[in-house]
Parts: sequence; structure tokens; C-alpha cells
Amino acid sequence: MNLKELAEHLHLSQTTVSRALNGYPEVSEKTRERVKQAARDMNYSPNTRAKGLATGRAHAIGHILPISASHEMVNPIFGDFIAGAGNAYSRAGYEIVISLVSDLEEEKAYRSIDARGIVDGIIVHGPKMSDPRIALLSELGMPFLVHGRASEVTEPYSWLDINNAGAFQRATEFLLDLGHQRIALINGLEFMDFAYRRRIGYETALTDRGMAPDPTLMRAEEMTEVYGFRTAAEMLADARPPTAFIVSSMITAIGVRRAIHEAGLEMGRDISVITHDDDLGYLKNGHSVPIFTATRSSVREAGERAAEMLLDQIRNPGGQPLTHLMEAELIIGTSTGPARKVPQPT
Repeated sequence: MNLKELAEHLHLSQTTVSRALNGYPEVSEKTRERVKQAARDMNYSPNTRAKGLATGRAHAIGHILPISASHEMVNPIFGDFIAGAGNAYSRAGYEIVISLVSDLEEEKAYRSIDARGIVDGIIVHGPKMSDPRIALLSELGMPFLVHGRASEVTEPYSWLDINNAGAFQRATEFLLDLGHQRIALINGLEFMDFAYRRRIGYETALTDRGMAPDPTLMRAEEMTEVYGFRTAAEMLADARPPTAFIVSSMITAIGVRRAIHEAGLEMGRDISVITHDDDLGYLKNGHSVPIFTATRSSVREAGERAAEMLLDQIRNPGGQPLTHLMEAELIIGTSTGPARKVPQPT
């Protein structure tokens, strides 16, 4: 069955049927439910091209990912975000268009995708402190939502973010309460907004307790397992090693755990570790008992919520920017314990 046949069966126009199936507010709730029930009864599956012709929309959302030597966006965290967003798109009859471009070609890519009309909106990933993509998309008039925030951008825009500063302040306070004095921060690249906010939270917790942040205990690089291992190994070999680590990524925390083990120490007893983003579909934090104490936020839930917010903008153009701040919860695992004197390297 196609759209025309379904419309004839219901004695409605194809445009009305299409709009009912896609949740447009100008269609009454009674008509919308009647159309959806008929579609279910007759096993109707909408054709994307036909929907576009009927509604003037592409019924697709774009995700443009920069390929950069300094920051890689394609990772397990992005996979979970897309899985969540895909749930929302599927319910609304939308498809995903993913484009990988050089970070030097981003502006060209955004202008091209807008000119070709192949998507109805864009989700912006990995915002920097001052992100030119926000002004560009505002200029183009394309609906968009930022996954994260750009602290130095003052114009209003739609975003969904985690309370990164609050999460890392709480994590640092938890370690301080356990008696840790030398707490290392293994962060992401700090020109990225999320990493900047996490450092602010960490530093705020220390200064609130009358402690000056120690630059020798802070690192900021691309969040890989090797980075975590190398950095933790270097710090643990120092004359005054840290007794605890706060790590910006589960992947990097695995490298930290490896360094602790190779130093002949035990995580949770000799060295404490708190990580972020432990709630990943294909990288679980233990089973019944979490391995890592973590500031947990569901990336999949963030993806689904962000997609729903963007779809709402597309259906209701002209409204105010939408914003949503998700809180992270502190999950207690086996990777933290009271501060102990760390054996000095021989």
C-alpha cells in the first residue's frame, strides 16, 4: 500500500495523511489517531520520497562529523548517541544522514547540505568554546541543536548538555571526603567546551576546600586508552604521586587502571579512580557491582532527547530556542576508597 491508496481509503488528502503520520500540530488529534490506526491495520510503511513531496520536507536529520588530527568524533560514545537519536527518528519517520568531512571543509559541507535540501535539521557535535558553526547555521536558517554548549557564544541557540561542571565538582568532593589530597585530573582537550567545564568543576571543589589546584596534576588530551595509561604511569612514577584520578572518559579510565596494575598497585585500595560516561551500550561498567565509581549520564538517553527536541523545532518553526541540562548521578563502584600512603618507586 502506498500513501495515495491509504488517503483514498480514508477519504482524506495525501497531505493530510502525511502530516497526521508525522505529528504536525495542524492536524486534529482525532484525525491523527484515525490515520495512524488505519496505517497499522493496513501495514502501511511510508515512502520517504513520497513524504517529502507531500510535505516539502526531506524527513532526514544531518550529523556532520569533522575528521580532525586533534579530535576524533567517531567513537563508542558517538555510537550510543546515534542509537538513542535513531529511536526518536524512527518513531517520527525520519532517516539519518551522516557525513564525514575534513575539519577544514566544515563550512562548505554545511552550506552544501543546506543548498541541496537533503535534511530538515542538523545536530552539531563536539562544540568548541567559541564555535563558528552556531553562527553559520543561524545565518542559513536551518533548524539545529547543539549536543553540548559553547561557552563563548552569546547568541541564543538550542542545546542539550550534561552538567559537566557539577558532575566533576561532586566527584572531586567525594574524593576529598575520602581524605585524598593529591587528586589528578585526566581530562579531554580543553578547547572542547565539555572538558573546559569539567576542569572548572574540579578546580571549584579544590578551592572551596582551601586547596590551590596543582597544574602538575592536570592533563588534557584526546581521550584514548593509551593516553590514560601513559599519563597515569608518568604521574605514579613521580616523587609525589597522586592518590586518586578523575578521568573524563571510560575508555581513558581503562588505560589508567592498566597503569595502576603495572605499577604493582591495586585500584580502589592504593589508588582511587572516578570516571565519566560509564553508561555505554557496548562497554559496561561491570555487572551487578560497578567496577568504576562514576559520574553517570546516559549518552543514549541524551541522543534520544536531543533528537526529540530538534524534531519539535522542525514541526514548530519560529519558536524560542530549546535547552535542556541533564544531571549526572554519582555511582559508587570498587575503584574508590580512603586515601592511603602510596609506596614510593624504587
